[in-house]
Amino acid sequence: MGRRSSVAYVCEICGKGRVIGMKVSHAHNKSKRPFYPNLKSVKARFDKTTRRIKVCTRCIRSGWVQKAV
Repeated sequence: MGRRSSVAYVCEICGKGRVIGMKVSHAHNKSKRPFYPNLKSVKARFDKTTRRIKVCTRCIRSGWVQKAV
């Protein structure tokens, strides 16, 4: 399988992707960790064709994606 591609965690509509934040323990020790967007694979109208794209839930909720029926 190999390494994961960073493109796998990017919304194809708005470009929202992985961000780095801090994991904070109870003792307040800090270490870096990734936060990933909530992506869903939807069948949508994209460039006048129907295809499966990875879209964040905010784009779906805002109506920026036209789902294929």
